[in-house]
Amino acid sequence: MGMLLIKNATAIVSMDEKSTIFSNSDMLIVDGIIKEIGKNLTIDPKNIGRVIDATGKIIYPGLINTHHHLYQTLTRNIPAVQNMELFPWLRALYQLWKNLTADMGYWGGIAGMGELVKYGCTTVSDHHYVFPKNQTSIIDEEIRAAKDLGVRIHACRGSMSRGESLGGLPPDMLVQTTEEILADSERVIQRYHDKSYGSMCQIALAPCSPFSVTEDLMIESAKLARKHGVRLHTHLTETLDEEKYTLETVGMRPLAYMESLGWTGSDVWFAHGIHFNDEELDLLKSTQTGVAHCPISNMKLSSGIARVTEMLEMGIPVGLAVDGSASNDGSNLLAEIRSAYLLQRLRYSKRTPAGSEFLRLATVGSAKVLGRKDIGSLEIGKMADFFMIESDCLELSGSLDDLASIPAVVGYNKPVAMTVVNGKVIFENGILVGVDEKAAAREVNKIAAALHKN
Repeated sequence: MGMLLIKNATAIVSMDEKSTIFSNSDMLIVDGIIKEIGKNLTIDPKNIGRVIDATGKIIYPGLINTHHHLYQTLTRNIPAVQNMELFPWLRALYQLWKNLTADMGYWGGIAGMGELVKYGCTTVSDHHYVFPKNQTSIIDEEIRAAKDLGVRIHACRGSMSRGESLGGLPPDMLVQTTEEILADSERVIQRYHDKSYGSMCQIALAPCSPFSVTEDLMIESAKLARKHGVRLHTHLTETLDEEKYTLETVGMRPLAYMESLGWTGSDVWFAHGIHFNDEELDLLKSTQTGVAHCPISNMKLSSGIARVTEMLEMGIPVGLAVDGSASNDGSNLLAEIRSAYLLQRLRYSKRTPAGSEFLRLATVGSAKVLGRKDIGSLEIGKMADFFMIESDCLELSGSLDDLASIPAVVGYNKPVAMTVVNGKVIFENGILVGVDEKAAAREVNKIAAALHKN
């Protein structure tokens, strides 16, 4: 029996339904599950376990990232594309991404997820849809990277089946047939999807977008996902270009098109969701279809401000995400919390939810979007996924009246003190436990430099 006892935490911000904050408290974890939160807790000397003194620390639930493209870590900060919007940006970068390899998938995963872990993220949903010929194992390598780091992963088997010759956006060399995609989707589900409580790896099916996949792929992917009980994910209403594309090609707005293909429901979540109209928000509410909000990427690509305040008021499931490392140029979910809050303040002023609700967006909200009831808050019986920050630092001085709002209102702009997943410490005192960070960074830089020359 593996035990972990956290002692003397200045505060444990639970994000439970009552928004309970436990002051000067301990937390006992057994086999990765929270067993007790209270004062003066002890470990039976007969059991083997670790005791961590959390004096001066604030503990938060682990952050949950609902949308990413880890491979894009290899194509960050490229001057030629810095001021492009989505469609031209994609066309330019496809010329680099067409040379991706499985090895790049692993190291991009280590870099992107490693950075997320350093900033308190414990669960990563990655949407990988770029499969150059004979490189279908990229997603396997991302899953291996997650295992090496000790982070939970929701690996979304993405796909593209509509290339330029069929009126789509991606080059034909990066698309696969529906048959190839479905066969590999079946393989990935059978090999990796774990639906058990506390699962470290789950699979979703994720055709890329309305402008890069065919109708039959969307329909058949939905059938396959529901046959196996896995979730569905795609990009939607990220830009007005996409809206124009679907109106011209199928005579429908993007969400109506998705609905016609069976792509709404509580097992579906869309990335971005910026340009929904009032009627479409009503549909999302009635079907409980989720949205992954990506504020920094939305700003970087000049895509727009999502109507998150209204979505939350209506009870639409919304989670937080960093999106691809090349449309964000970072993988820091703490930064997204503050950006999300400030963007909504800019658009909605006094109507904006309290700062604490943006922490909830990145924890409980994200867990719901991913269909998880075992993570997202610090409660007895839930998995022990959390991070700690120092309370006695100048960056937070004078700001401790509302601990749950710190990430949104004040911000925390440095790596956290500790990140724990499944009751195991995976980042501590500036060191990633699972990998040699400096060696990994050197390898990523070498691979990225070679990719940029292609």
